[in-house]
Amino acid sequence: MRYAIQLITAASLVAAKRKSEEVDIQDIRKVYGMFVDVKRSTQFLIEHQQEYMFSENSKNDIQMRPE
Repeated sequence: MRYAIQLITAASLVAAKRKSEEVDIQDIRKVYGMFVDVKRSTQFLIEHQQEYMFSENSKNDIQMRPE
């Protein structure tokens, strides 16, 4: 519920910026693309985990050598 309210509030600001009194579908789409909920954020991290530093599944793991 909180995410939906924040999405609508942000879409309202986008609509106000284009000088409209009504929130349009395009406003919602624009804001939806900018903000990510927990489920989409988690999915993104899972899909791109190899690209992050210190990834356990990284193909290019750097092995620490004692000096």
